[in-house]
Amino acid sequence: MRYVVTGGTGFIGQRAVTRILEHNPDARVWVLVRRASLGRFEALVSANGPAWEERVKPLVGDLTAENLGLTDAVLAELGSIDHVLHCAAIYDITAGAAEQQAANVEGTRAVIALAKRLDATLSHLSSIAVAGDYAGEFTEDDFDIGQRLPSPYHQTKFEAEQLVRSTPGLRYRVYRPAVVVGDSRTGEMDKVDGPYYFFPLLAKLAVLPGLTPMAVPDTGRTNVVPVDYVVDALIELMHADGYDGRTFHLTAPKSIGLPEIYRAVAAEAGLPRLRAKLPGAVAAPVLSVGGRARVWRNMIATQLGLPAEVLDLVNLRPTFIADATRTALKEAGAATAEVPEFADYAPRLWRYWAQHLDPDRARRDDPAGPLVGRHVIITGASSGIGRASAIAVAERGGTVFALARSAGALDDLVAEIRAGGGQAHAFTCDVTDSASVEHTVKDILGQFGHVDYLVNNAGRSIRRSVTNSTDRLHDYERTMAVNYFGAVRMVLALLPHWRERRFGHVVNVSSEGVLAHSPKYSAYVPTKAALDAFADVVSTETLSDHITFTTIHMPLVATPMIAPTGKLVPMGAISAEHAAAMVVRGLVEKPDRIDTPLGTLAEAGNYITPGLARRMLHQLYLGYPDSAAARGVTPAEPVAAHSTRRHPKRPSRAIPRVRVPRPIKRAVRLVPGVYW
Repeated sequence: MRYVVTGGTGFIGQRAVTRILEHNPDARVWVLVRRASLGRFEALVSANGPAWEERVKPLVGDLTAENLGLTDAVLAELGSIDHVLHCAAIYDITAGAAEQQAANVEGTRAVIALAKRLDATLSHLSSIAVAGDYAGEFTEDDFDIGQRLPSPYHQTKFEAEQLVRSTPGLRYRVYRPAVVVGDSRTGEMDKVDGPYYFFPLLAKLAVLPGLTPMAVPDTGRTNVVPVDYVVDALIELMHADGYDGRTFHLTAPKSIGLPEIYRAVAAEAGLPRLRAKLPGAVAAPVLSVGGRARVWRNMIATQLGLPAEVLDLVNLRPTFIADATRTALKEAGAATAEVPEFADYAPRLWRYWAQHLDPDRARRDDPAGPLVGRHVIITGASSGIGRASAIAVAERGGTVFALARSAGALDDLVAEIRAGGGQAHAFTCDVTDSASVEHTVKDILGQFGHVDYLVNNAGRSIRRSVTNSTDRLHDYERTMAVNYFGAVRMVLALLPHWRERRFGHVVNVSSEGVLAHSPKYSAYVPTKAALDAFADVVSTETLSDHITFTTIHMPLVATPMIAPTGKLVPMGAISAEHAAAMVVRGLVEKPDRIDTPLGTLAEAGNYITPGLARRMLHQLYLGYPDSAAARGVTPAEPVAAHSTRRHPKRPSRAIPRVRVPRPIKRAVRLVPGVYW
């Protein structure tokens, strides 16, 4: 027996190919594969062992191309084909109408033409969606009985089956599976559909105490079947004699709703016991709203992990009759003619979903610690805050990807971390170079699979008064290139990956100077202010993707970057280790901001008493002149006066930073948005 299978690399299709090989030891199978998907096909061949390697071959084409993209020469090489199994389609109700029309309808038209040219029997995988919103019993013999087709998916599946039924001279068999869920024995599944749409919402309820009086509305009714039943029944009925022109319902005897889904997974998911089942009418007003209320409904659904399209199709109205199908399976001697009970295999579905499909699974912390096993990129890791942060993250179980331009310093850092039992990897990267950033991120993802956190620490600081900067525009350009555009490059490079995983967190090392409007930092502070604004705006767009940002308004830190300024800074500096502790807190607790008491006071002063604040800052400007390096002279040269006015005497040492007692810090954290 010789077969052509479309969709053979898909969830149902690849299992169908394996069952064909088991059913007929002499079978030869050609799988229609797009050229871009040949890598996936080869991976399946390797994973499925000798049977695939010896008896399954790729047929390079495209479902949406004219004649499936197959030439006369290719078809001649196929020779005699007994069966064409058409599994390929778009099964996603959220896909666009044009995309579904091209694949589901025009693709089926091309497959029909192929089957007729090869004089093969076509087995067409349709769907119970052809019944639309018909209210009542829908048998295998029913098709066009005046039902409404409420979505592009329903419409295109109906049109595709109609093409099969109406083509003269075509030998065909039609199979209408219900919503296909994972394997009833292993729970394995490749996508979210049917009851899976409710799993994220149920997972959120798992945090409630066990004695919570839980009640859910009797809504969300659907008909589900496990993939192993669908494939076994499909292959048996394909090869049984005397069923050409017949339609088969691969459906469960009864539909299930949200209460049945809840009860079936409650123990495995750790949900409170269901105490009551509410009438479906309780949810009806929410599901049927229109106008502006509908927009709000869809926004709330998105936050709960439900596609808005599901709410319009949440209740299956037809009752599917599959008596003829079960009789045919028994006559064919099928090992399983009855569909397994959902409650019997639902715990396995939940377990597999939680491990492999839960869109929020990347957000779950390891019980051993919030940074254990996390992959953290730290830019500017060769010295100062970046180096100390890398060591601190590694000590807490994180895997550090240390980025900087200095390869030697990175190697020393990685060696130190590994000597202490931590995990770290060095990547030479220039954040001002888009190609370097793109290459580095691809390299990290290619080697290690994912990134959880990004610490944007790489920076350049210049302390120079604006009067000494009028001929130094490049100061502003180079600080912006590193502090702002470098950080933005890193975020943009990682954003698609984080959106796919629905998780990512960025810690931006900003400056206390942004809050204080520190004088002499006109080239530096605005770059950090721009980065703050970037994070504030982007975080409003990525909230549903669970991509978040923490901005640390870091005080002065004792690092090599401040060495040229010497004692000409007004405030005392914290250690790099202290700064690293703030970075770790940003990664673990993920607040929007981490400020300092002085920064909060300065920000309040700028809002409440802007004139007074500006005068005080001007006095700091006068009292702490530019350093020799900033003025471009040797230290021995005298400091030029800012004006002929008498200036305040500069203090002999920096003003110490005030330590705020711990109880006061805890009290301040009770105020929303204020973090010290």
